[in-house]
Amino acid sequence: MITTFVEFLLPRPMSLEEAKATFESTAPKYLNMPGLIRKYYFRSEDGTKAGGIYLWKTKQDALALYTDEWKAFVRGKYGTEPKLNFFDCPVVVDNNSKEIIVE
Repeated sequence: MITTFVEFLLPRPMSLEEAKATFESTAPKYLNMPGLIRKYYFRSEDGTKAGGIYLWKTKQDALALYTDEWKAFVRGKYGTEPKLNFFDCPVVVDNNSKEIIVE
């Protein structure tokens, strides 16, 4: 499994209410996305950063999303360039399903 940490510095601080509305508007795009196990949206407490934490089955699945078109979408939505970091994710503890997932 691969975790992608996507972060962007916002051109102006975003309130929690703005972030929630914006995130809810884009969330349906990620439902049933091939290879995506889970996505977390985040906003820093001061509202100057936002992004997502994605858990993917494979890096190839992740790279299928992070295209030039997707980056243009992010720039248009948030007014900034996304920064992507990839991490191996060999073990996940899921307290909702009460399981430990090992790659």
